[in-house]
Amino acid sequence: MNNINKILILAPHTDDGEFGCGASIAKFIKEGKEVYYAAFSLAEESVPPQYPKNILEDEVIEATKALGILEERLIIFRYKVRHFAYHRQEILEDLVKLSRDLDPDLVFMPTLKDIHQDHTTIAIEGLRAFKKTTILCYELPWNNLTFTTSCFINVEEEHLQVKLNALDCYNSQKGRSYASESFIRSLAITRGTQIGVGLAEAFEVLRWVIR
Repeated sequence: MNNINKILILAPHTDDGEFGCGASIAKFIKEGKEVYYAAFSLAEESVPPQYPKNILEDEVIEATKALGILEERLIIFRYKVRHFAYHRQEILEDLVKLSRDLDPDLVFMPTLKDIHQDHTTIAIEGLRAFKKTTILCYELPWNNLTFTTSCFINVEEEHLQVKLNALDCYNSQKGRSYASESFIRSLAITRGTQIGVGLAEAFEVLRWVIR
């Protein structure tokens, strides 16, 4: 990772990046790496009725701040949830612009085998836009029919705690079973066990570029 300094997280919806690689983000930031986070939808149509429609904008700002991402490195797009496929070309153009403007060394995004229609769009168009860049796909087990654990990032308890703190900012999403601390921690323990360490996050290697 010594030659990787600029990292871009592609999150179809707010909180996908935190779930998929939040502990790794915390580790990278502590190591002094430059991390950008692009969220493509505020999912206003899916917000529980007791919350204001724009609640996820406030929550993603707080969550990425908890991870240590600078506010100017949070990029928010406003595509309608579950309608990404209808805006595939516009999303591709946004991704190409991110590639050109940021020129990241490493991109994190959902796996191509994610069954959520918005996640699939970001994965397919992300591969097109960043085909010359190293890409790791993060896991979201509730959406992944299959997932190849071909890369592991060893994280420490402090990194996992930062991830949990960031996810705790999403009050509007706390009713989801996969948002529980026990699930998040058990997955990190499982991935750590696979490589003989205490805690880890796992990824699929979609493209690895050595320069």
